[in-house]
Formats: sequence, structure tokens, C-alpha cells
Amino acid sequence: MGTRGTGGMNVDIGFVTQLGLDHREAVATAADHGYDYVEVMLDGAGARNSLAPRRDGLRETLAEHGVGCTVHLPFGSIDPGSPFDAVRSGAVAELEAHVDLAADIGATKATLHPTTDAWAPAHDDETVGDAIVDSVAHLDAYAADRGVEIVAENIPRGRFDTNRIDELLDRTDVSMCLDTGHARVDGRDDGGIAALIDEHADQITHVHCNDVRGPDDEHLPIGAGFVDFERLFRALPDGWTGTLSAEVFTHDAAYLGHSRDRIGELLAAPPDAAGDDGAGAGRPDRRDERRR
Repeated sequence: MGTRGTGGMNVDIGFVTQLGLDHREAVATAADHGYDYVEVMLDGAGARNSLAPRRDGLRETLAEHGVGCTVHLPFGSIDPGSPFDAVRSGAVAELEAHVDLAADIGATKATLHPTTDAWAPAHDDETVGDAIVDSVAHLDAYAADRGVEIVAENIPRGRFDTNRIDELLDRTDVSMCLDTGHARVDGRDDGGIAALIDEHADQITHVHCNDVRGPDDEHLPIGAGFVDFERLFRALPDGWTGTLSAEVFTHDAAYLGHSRDRIGELLAAPPDAAGDDGAGAGRPDRRDERRR
């Protein structure tokens, strides 16, 4: 499986399941449209209390269709950066339980929001940042022991948006999930997102392909917005072997199929003469070095 792109890239392409979309239907849609995996949203009906009793069925469905799996850990209701120890430890314990579920269903990656709902006027930035860093480092190691890679997502208006996520990446060994729409909300244009990819190309292993028309988190079908994914894919280094999730707010299989086709076409597009392709070409992968 996997899709070959320019520069020797061999990537897997999936989509994020949406609330209200039956997991069996999602897996069948992935198989019908040539997706390599589904990124299962572990919230709502996918939260562990609801999904755990059905995990064997999900595993069987994935195997039957030859589709792989990653997960998106729950967020919003869980606060891994809380300045209150009991709240934070409870959040981390719940996320650990979801990581265990992810491992049980064969997930290879787990997307994590490195955020907090702490009241900003009462808790200083450094204390909140330290709490998030500690939780992320712990969860990264916990998941690695279970064969799951944590990917920390840039969250707009959060402690670690695209303008500050370098601190999280420098202080932990965690990999990054780059959400393109979130980066637009941060005020980055295509050039700004490409520069971020170039800066952290050895740490970005997962991308949420989130198409938007402006600085808004729209999650449109790929090509319906104005994000220049072809340029962003060219900014990835030669030989990049990460995962690309279409994050499209729809239950319509046709839009998911269209998004899969567009991603494949853009990955295969030959470099143009503008010279902005291959921004990360030849960059060594420093993640293994940091983790030794």
C-alpha cells in the first residue's frame, strides 16, 4: 500500500472519521476509494467506553477490507495541561486508556491536542506550558511502549500553535501532526506553511489536509479551498514516508473519494520551474538521533 510521489516519497493516505459516521461504513468507504487507512475519532460513539466493547468487530472490519488505522485522541473535554494536578493526572490517565484502545485495534499513530482550558488570567504561560510538555512527554513514551506514535497537532489560539510549537518539539521527542487549516488560522499563507514544513521536516510525520478559503477552520473537500497542497507536498523532504489524512467535514463518500483522488494527483505532480519544490530535500532525519 502507499502512494508514491515525487522525490521518492511513499506515503499512506487516509481520512479522519467524523461524528455520526458508522465505523464499518467508514472502513468500506476507505476501501472503495483507495485509502490506505482511516483515522478513527475516539470521541462520541468512538470514545473508549463506547468503542471498547466493539473493538473486535472494528479490527475484523479493518482486516476484511485491508485498511489500516490511526486514531485521533479525544480533546476538549480532556485537559492534559491543567494546572491542577488531580485534573491533569486524570486527563493523562484517560488518554492512556485511549492509547491502549488504539493499540488494541492496531492503530499506528494517535493524534493529540497539546492544549489546556486553564483560565489564562489566573495561570501564567510558563506554568501552563510546562504542564502540557510534561503530559506530552509522558504520553509519547507510554504510547511508544505500545507500538503507537503520538503526533502532536498544532492548535490555533492554543499554547502550541504553529508560532510556538517549536518549543514543544524541542523539549520532547514527540512527532508533529501539521494541520494546514489550523496553520491558516494562525495567519500563515502557503509560503508560511511551507517554511514551517522546511523547519520541522524531520519531525512532521502526519498531516491533516484541511482545505480552507481563508483564516478559518473549514475542513472542505480537497480542492474546494485555496490551500496549495501541491506546493506543501513539494516542501516535504525527499523520501518522506509519513501519513496524510484528509480531514473533511462530510459523511458523503463522493467528497471523500474526490479528496483521495486530488491528494494522489498532487503528490504525483512533477516539479514546476518555479524552484519552490523540494524545500526539504536532503534534510537528515534527526528524530532517531534525539531518541537515542
